[in-house]
Amino acid sequence: MKKLGELETDLNDFDPVVRTEALKELASLPWQKVLDRQPGSWQEAVPLSLEAGVVNMHCHTFFSFNAFGYSPSALAWLGKRRGFELMGIVDFDVLDGVDEFLDASETVSLRGSAGIETRVFIPEYDQQEINSPGEPGVCYHMGIGFTSSQVPAAVAPILADLGRRADQRNQGILARVNDYLDPVAIDYQRDVVPLTPTGHPTERHMVVAYVEAAKRTVANPTVFWADKLGVSPDEMTATMADSPKFQNLIRARLMKRGGVGYVQPESGMFPSLEAFHELIVACGALPCCAWLDGTSATEQAIEDWLTFLIARGVVTLNIIPDRNWNITDPEARRRKVQKLYRVVELAQELDLPLNVGTEMNSFGQKTVDDFNAPELAPLRQAFLDGAYFVYGHTIMQRNLGLGYQSQWSLSSMPTRRERNEFYTKLGRLVPPGPSGLARLRQSRSTAPEVALSPAQILSSVK
Repeated sequence: MKKLGELETDLNDFDPVVRTEALKELASLPWQKVLDRQPGSWQEAVPLSLEAGVVNMHCHTFFSFNAFGYSPSALAWLGKRRGFELMGIVDFDVLDGVDEFLDASETVSLRGSAGIETRVFIPEYDQQEINSPGEPGVCYHMGIGFTSSQVPAAVAPILADLGRRADQRNQGILARVNDYLDPVAIDYQRDVVPLTPTGHPTERHMVVAYVEAAKRTVANPTVFWADKLGVSPDEMTATMADSPKFQNLIRARLMKRGGVGYVQPESGMFPSLEAFHELIVACGALPCCAWLDGTSATEQAIEDWLTFLIARGVVTLNIIPDRNWNITDPEARRRKVQKLYRVVELAQELDLPLNVGTEMNSFGQKTVDDFNAPELAPLRQAFLDGAYFVYGHTIMQRNLGLGYQSQWSLSSMPTRRERNEFYTKLGRLVPPGPSGLARLRQSRSTAPEVALSPAQILSSVK
């Protein structure tokens, strides 16, 4: 029998069978707050941390990039061990982790959700920044509340196109950076794609490949990187001792705005908002606005921006709280917190449930937000309500086909506010795991779908 640490390592194996078996074995271990080793035999209980009242609904997995290398199964296990109330994954340009994460969440009895993130181009805003600094018209945008990695055939080309466009952008960056870093060079298929479980690399994977290529190619990597990144050898020695800092510096200097690999985005580089929404809605999921920090020209006129998106189908709002309050400069923190409070207040006025989290796709990001921080404590309830809403939609769609976008939902609850309240209440009432889902599925047997009312469902799962 493998030890606890070995099983947790297996959760991040690229082989899905290894991950599944490891999670099953972990889920079968006894839960205790201390380790319990029996003389003459091996037994280990799982230390459980209870962090009541916290959620992380925006975690990238290793299917796009997770700074800790976490798979969907590993994230579900992390949420269970840490006692999170709810957890959600979001990956760039792929839905590869949806089934695994939702299945893993059920295995460990964790309320879970799944989504996708990409960049779209919005021609109506092509003269001003939205939420991608220095890139007018380009918008990070999301869909949440997906229930399967498989999509309807009619929209499968849209999903495939997201991956194709990402690959084109990556390979363009790689060609330009290869020229600059000569004699250090990498091959996309040989050096980058194998760093991912299903062949969907990101800029961060390319950074890892360049670090390894420099070790193989040049006699003194420190001198090489100091020259190419424009810092002194002494500074580079200190930076390279901090791997996350080193990788972030390479990406910032070579691949982001102002770097040799960067090209100013154009409309043809990204899908349209309408196409992305078509994919999301066809899957029964929820179009979601990704709010940055309220400082861009578009987000300073936040009510106009959200009204624009709502008219085009957006029903939820994503926030990364930590970057909006955890700031060293007191005046900058005060301004960001003020904007954070305003967007949360406006979201409630406009009936936009919140999806909040830490991303975990960049080194240095937290595994969960600190809702006890004075700046976030007043927002805790809104954050929790939003998480329960997304979970309530997810379990209804996945188990009964009666999610937020279903005809039943639209007919039974004509307003967004009614639907928000129903799915939030349901998310709180239905416990995670097989027993809660069995209770939910049983509610459908009490009456035909057309006769079911939201009140009946809520009553049946209490």
